[in-house]
Amino acid sequence: MELMPFIMFIAVCAVLMLGYPVAFTLSGVALMFALLGTVTGHFDSAFLEALPNRLFGIMSNQLLIAVPLFVFMGVMLEKSKIAENLLKTMGGLFGSMRGGLAISVILVGMLLAASTGIIGATVVTMGLITLPTMLKNNYSPALATGTICATGTLGQIIPPSMALILLADVLSSAYQQAQLKMGIFSPETISVADLFMGALIPGLILVLAYAVYVIVLAWLKPEVAPAMEQQDTDAHWIDAIKQMAPPLLLIIAVLGSILTGIATPTEAAGVGAIGATLLAYLNKSLSFKQLKETMDSTLNVSSMVFMIFFGAAVFSLVFRGYGGDELVESFFQDMPGGVIGATLVVMVVIFFLGFILDFIEITFVVVPIVAPVLLAMGLDPVWLGIMIAINLQTSFLTPPFGFALFYLRGVAGDSVQSMDIYKGVLPFIVIQLLMLVVLACWPDLATWLPDLIYNS
Repeated sequence: MELMPFIMFIAVCAVLMLGYPVAFTLSGVALMFALLGTVTGHFDSAFLEALPNRLFGIMSNQLLIAVPLFVFMGVMLEKSKIAENLLKTMGGLFGSMRGGLAISVILVGMLLAASTGIIGATVVTMGLITLPTMLKNNYSPALATGTICATGTLGQIIPPSMALILLADVLSSAYQQAQLKMGIFSPETISVADLFMGALIPGLILVLAYAVYVIVLAWLKPEVAPAMEQQDTDAHWIDAIKQMAPPLLLIIAVLGSILTGIATPTEAAGVGAIGATLLAYLNKSLSFKQLKETMDSTLNVSSMVFMIFFGAAVFSLVFRGYGGDELVESFFQDMPGGVIGATLVVMVVIFFLGFILDFIEITFVVVPIVAPVLLAMGLDPVWLGIMIAINLQTSFLTPPFGFALFYLRGVAGDSVQSMDIYKGVLPFIVIQLLMLVVLACWPDLATWLPDLIYNS
């Protein structure tokens, strides 16, 4: 019975692999184990009496209101053709240099990540627009597909990111638990702004690393990323400025207001939703049909996220009722290497779970279990959050269930083979893993900016 928490965790992963919905898997498996424990006398059903308060806390959490607003903003921008216009303009601007088309995909992907944060929409949009052009200009299918998939995942780490919002909420609770265990009864909190600010430098380094990889590969093997025919660059620069100005202004309004403390994430998300709608109107792509589709998509995604919150609350209570938090804590404390060994094990486990689970599942199943223990061992919450976020980013690229691979496979048709996509993403997975190593060696890359802005 001491291993019951681990058995429950393995059962959840197994049921998820069978394809059952995350929210109902978390709550269903947890309730089955609670029933089993109650019947056998190994589980105190009083733990479930805290469930109404947990659910009410989720429903009244002001931060989580930002989730549907950011989703609405991203879907509206995706449907407004702004991404399509950006890709066409930047492709014409950089296409005349080796690897220029791939560079334009990376730059536009960075802008889309900072304005929409929806990975599926970014990958699909870039796959539909740029993949045929890259293949037509004799780009290597592996390089073309790998660049599109990897760039699409930047929405995971570049703020404003829904993944960082969800991580901030989970880590805030874990950080308070850790401080209470340490005897600190006036616990500090970690905010969305802290994670956003901490993610800026690592996110930009990843963009730079992607671009450097493409440039070096194009220089060593010109045949994999040839240049397009020379075009009138003056006109393209003017077009590029016109196309980049609206999303940049929206990014400044949303992200800038959060980082400077002018607005809360929820308030900034509201501004973003209205701004995205206004941009769609000015781009003459706003219609009643588009508005309805956007609201339907927002409702579907938001409902999924909040149902997962509820399922995770049930799972967490049952897990703690079986003494799972104490079991994990003793496991990490007895591990060779102390906090370094424990952190390494957690990062390896998250990486391999990314092969079979998506980032939301890992965020709500794994992070609440391991984060309080790691934070109680003295880790910085911002650094840990960024490390987890980059690690989760790889889950979109790792075969066989990497969602970015599925998104691109769905729109690529017969123009590329699945093996080309798998080969193409491998170098970018390595880049992301190297980013984790760099961040582990120099934690200040994640903590310096938040400390400078908020603690100076």
